[in-house]
Amino acid sequence: MFGTIRKHQTWLWIFIIGITVVSFVVFFSPYTRMSSVGGPVNLGSINGQPIDEDQFRQAMREVSLQYFFNRGRWPDSQSTKDTHFDLNRETYFWLLLNQKSQQLGIHVSPEMVADFARAMLGRFERAGISSPQAFITQVLAPRGLQASDFEGFVRHLLEHQELISTVAVSGLLVPPEEAKELYARQYQELATEAVFFEASNYVANIPVNPESLSLFYSNHLADYRIPERVQVKYVEFPISNSMTQAESELAKTNLADEVDATFDRLGTNYTTFGKTPKEAKAKIREELIREKAALEEHRKANDFATELYDKEPARPENLQDLAKEKGLAVKETPPFTESDGPTNLDVGSGFVSAAFSLTPTNDPIAGPLPGQNAFYIIAYDKRLPSQIPKFKTIHDQVVADYKHEQAVRLARTAGEMAYGQFTNSIAKGKSFSDAVKQARLKPVEIPPFSISTRSLPELEGRASLGLVKETAFGLKPGKMSRLEPTSEGGFILYVKEKLPVNQAEMEAAMPAFLRHLRQTRQDDAFNEWFRKQATIGLRDTPVFQEKRSAGAGAGAAGQS
Repeated sequence: MFGTIRKHQTWLWIFIIGITVVSFVVFFSPYTRMSSVGGPVNLGSINGQPIDEDQFRQAMREVSLQYFFNRGRWPDSQSTKDTHFDLNRETYFWLLLNQKSQQLGIHVSPEMVADFARAMLGRFERAGISSPQAFITQVLAPRGLQASDFEGFVRHLLEHQELISTVAVSGLLVPPEEAKELYARQYQELATEAVFFEASNYVANIPVNPESLSLFYSNHLADYRIPERVQVKYVEFPISNSMTQAESELAKTNLADEVDATFDRLGTNYTTFGKTPKEAKAKIREELIREKAALEEHRKANDFATELYDKEPARPENLQDLAKEKGLAVKETPPFTESDGPTNLDVGSGFVSAAFSLTPTNDPIAGPLPGQNAFYIIAYDKRLPSQIPKFKTIHDQVVADYKHEQAVRLARTAGEMAYGQFTNSIAKGKSFSDAVKQARLKPVEIPPFSISTRSLPELEGRASLGLVKETAFGLKPGKMSRLEPTSEGGFILYVKEKLPVNQAEMEAAMPAFLRHLRQTRQDDAFNEWFRKQATIGLRDTPVFQEKRSAGAGAGAAGQS
């Protein structure tokens, strides 16, 4: 057993720090009521074995720890709102895995648990938590957790990973020849040409008259409606403020080894960090430093927020008052919508959701909220109702939109006519390039690309890479597509040939590609097994029964 865990320690570590190996297929209700009002807790049973409340609560604490290690924060209504994470549902999943591990006789030794727990806690050293006792005091205790909860979490996590290896062993059976075929399918490039029909070529010639413009505005009122907006004040804790300190502290550790280990875990995916191993390692090093700096700024933001929440009564003005005491600047966002977010900050949906949840009295403060480059504490400022702007205030925008719509129609009409001309010319033996030139158009040679290609600057503003790839790989060499509509008009694509795969590159990349492919197959095999086990094993739990009731209700509604 110990040898097996050691062998898979790299991908176990990936599971822990955030690239989740197991992606549970969610087919349950995202919300579960655990008991009726005033009645006993109904936890149901798993494969006929009743679940007692202590068992469920212990599993829930372990799932909370898993969420914390995966995402760097604890599960609560705000942090899980945008991830569709349901603590009750995941707890049932966890209990099912526990049961299956026991049935297969999977156990891990206390020494193995202790060894792996030490490895997990090592990443907290950069945050100043240098001992297990400090972890218990500073991380677990504030959440009402104990060392035994962490020990149970680690033990079950290791058992679950051994369960994955046991039931999904078929996923490791990938013959090298099949891997080469899959590599070629993923990385073989196509040579293509295209003709683009773009609205920009027609806009200048679009006539505008008051009647047509007024009708266009009336028909598009919904498009011009300004949604409800909010405006918040905020105190910012930029990650850049702690970068120098973080780099200095990490220089005293085995940073180079950690960079190499992270690079090895990525396998062929290292290109997401850089084109070459050297570039990727430099970026990984930068991200590790940034991670430590982020931990420090989050700590500062959390300290500030704790003091802010202690102020009574709760008022939006408390942010300004405390910031003044601390010598911190208070800034203000421009009004922003729930779909777009603030234009002056690089933040995610969590920030926006928190801002729209603020009220001047009950919930005037929120945070710390993570952004791309900082953490934020925000306070309610104002809320602006939805409105439709008057025509005269957006006249120029309406004119531009009207002309663009008409120009797109003309571009697509031109494209349809050109497709007919190309078809006739090719039927007479002409090449695609000659057919295009005969129509007095200009073919554009697109740089070679494969299914794995992530960007093509030559397509920006013309067509999405996804649509071009979908069109190209649906054609055989020597064939032409129909007009593919885009937001700017459309394009006709011609596939000249499939380019040969670079054999030297394939041989060099194959070991890492094969490891990644086998891991993916193993994950898929486990997910399929788990889906079947959950369908049967969780049928007598509230989370499954509520889903079943919802389905029955939907069916009845459909028949009425």
